[in-house]
Amino acid sequence: MLRNLTFCLLMLFVFSCKENGRNASEHTYTNDLINETSPYLLQHAHNPVNWRAWDESVLADAKKQDKLVLVSIGYSSCHWCHVMEEETFEDEATAQMMNENFINIKVDREERPDVDQIYQIAVQLVKGRGGWPLNVILLPNGKPLYGDTYHTKEQWNQILTEVSTRYRNNPEEANAYADRLAAGVQEVNLIKPATDFEGLTEDVLTTNLDQWKTQWDLDWGGDLGVEKRMLPVNIDFLMDYGALKEDSSVLSHTKTTLDRMMQGGVYDHVGGGFFRYSTDAFWKIPHFEKMLYDNAQLISLYAKASARFENEAYKDVVIQTISFLDREMKNPEGGYYAAMDADSEGEEGKFYTWTSKELETILGSDFLVFKAYYGITIDNVWENNSYVLHTEKEDIAFAEENSLSAKELRNYKTRWKEKLLNARQERISPHLDDKIITSWNALLISGFVDAYAVFGTQEYLEKAINTFDFLKTHSLEGNKLSHSYIRGGKPIAGFLEDYAFMMQAAIKLYGVTQKEEYLDFANELSKTVTTDFSDTESGMFTYSKTNELISQIIKTNDGVLPSPNAIMAQNLFQLGHINYDTEALKKSKTMLSSLLPAMTESVANYSKWNHLFLQTVYPYYEIAVVGPESGALLKELYTLQLPNVLVVGSEVSNELPLFKGRFVSGDTYIYVCQNSTCKLPVSSVEEALKQLASF
Repeated sequence: MLRNLTFCLLMLFVFSCKENGRNASEHTYTNDLINETSPYLLQHAHNPVNWRAWDESVLADAKKQDKLVLVSIGYSSCHWCHVMEEETFEDEATAQMMNENFINIKVDREERPDVDQIYQIAVQLVKGRGGWPLNVILLPNGKPLYGDTYHTKEQWNQILTEVSTRYRNNPEEANAYADRLAAGVQEVNLIKPATDFEGLTEDVLTTNLDQWKTQWDLDWGGDLGVEKRMLPVNIDFLMDYGALKEDSSVLSHTKTTLDRMMQGGVYDHVGGGFFRYSTDAFWKIPHFEKMLYDNAQLISLYAKASARFENEAYKDVVIQTISFLDREMKNPEGGYYAAMDADSEGEEGKFYTWTSKELETILGSDFLVFKAYYGITIDNVWENNSYVLHTEKEDIAFAEENSLSAKELRNYKTRWKEKLLNARQERISPHLDDKIITSWNALLISGFVDAYAVFGTQEYLEKAINTFDFLKTHSLEGNKLSHSYIRGGKPIAGFLEDYAFMMQAAIKLYGVTQKEEYLDFANELSKTVTTDFSDTESGMFTYSKTNELISQIIKTNDGVLPSPNAIMAQNLFQLGHINYDTEALKKSKTMLSSLLPAMTESVANYSKWNHLFLQTVYPYYEIAVVGPESGALLKELYTLQLPNVLVVGSEVSNELPLFKGRFVSGDTYIYVCQNSTCKLPVSSVEEALKQLASF
């Protein structure tokens, strides 16, 4: 009994030593995460598990104590992360086992994407899949012994017992296995640099795309599968490929995908914005998280598609998505938050779904038309007798079938949204992750610029500039970026994606504003990336400039975010054309050629590289507008969204190669060029387009 009493007192001390004041009276347990600012880590600060944040000193402690390290990786809006916390990490008996046998680390994958990527690779090598929560058990040297995603409490306790027992009984075998797995992780990150450009041909690109076509879902858009993922880089590439090749099958599939996403439940028909992905093959039932990076890229995509397909419905998607971000995800100081949770009041999707009775009460006499438009029938009922709003018909078809004019249907939809949004605002909102992530905000800047370029809405340009200025103020010191900002938080050194996406945003801002400060910024970041992230062996750029993990990361494939190496190659390609920098162009082409084997093997996972491939093997043009009226002509050119064309301008005399010697006082001219060779100057966009067609 004395031993039990001593243990209880010890546990009480361990779990409450950091409690003070108000927190001490409210929580039984508090661990080291209470000193963090990440919303995800703070969610776990009162678990009975002795969680610590990722730090090299933690591994050093593990070596001293000869303890295995347990790393659990997730993010604040992750539904199954919450489930595992409630079922397992809040269980005192499980926590006791973890605390006695392991040093326990919690990682916010949005704060430390490098740690996440390393161990995702390890788990994918063993299990063939990854995801979140990601739970890995490491040797004290950081090499992985075990990894998987969600576990029930019973599974988790069994795994902990088995792994710790095997390690104690046979540490040599455990070390040998971990060495092999770590070597596999390192091998994944090996890229063989290109020695020539012979494979970069139109035929290879076409063959790759033909291979991809066999995976398309021609009825519902996207790729075949039991779930549907929104991957804007894929659709963006296909849109340009279809336009350049005049391939009607590619353009048709692209439009089907855009339509189905917009009509499906993966789009928030009441508040605007997109959820993370569809849990079915028909875009109907989403996973209800809302991520900034998805919506940022989809603003760009639907703006561009609005111009390409001359579709007003796509413009509405852009307008409503921006309204959602401003209303629900904007920091009052500037910048935009990372994510909104899928759950509210303990239920996934509760904030966004409706019962038929609720809809009838709120909408009144409008309900019958609403019911027909959104298919509120027993066949479409979801959980708890609720409905996820989606429609399978275009507005024109629905209006004709129901004897409505286009204006009448639009008026109906405006009233529905206003009434339902007001009602929804009375509900308990999902949790908001208020980190401001540099790379994701940079994607949003690009989204704002693209929306401005297509629609000419000055407010969108102002949003882009304000967000850019916010990041420069809070995430930039000298020429070094930090990865995220939260008031009072500890800065984390920027990763390649932060630099690459910020460069992309700066180049886009330069294009529409003609202000060289943005071009200068991009050029300076390019120098920093070259100095801090270059990998001489592969010719690529490392994900992190430090080397504290078991392998350096060379991130080349696209996921929900485009490959930062592909974006860097694209940035170098554009800067090469703007600055007439042949070394930058060669570097870009070499990076592309090095990825050709991977692109051929899995074309759908390398769309950003394929976009660069398209620009490399098809003619690429520069349009330079010079003179006091350049702003108006630039706006006209940008609304066209011409593929494989760089559009830049200058109102004044300029020494940049594209403008040098081309300024004529009082006149404005358009120069259509290819590889620094230009046709005679013209004065109208119509004339420039004719030159483009006859080059």
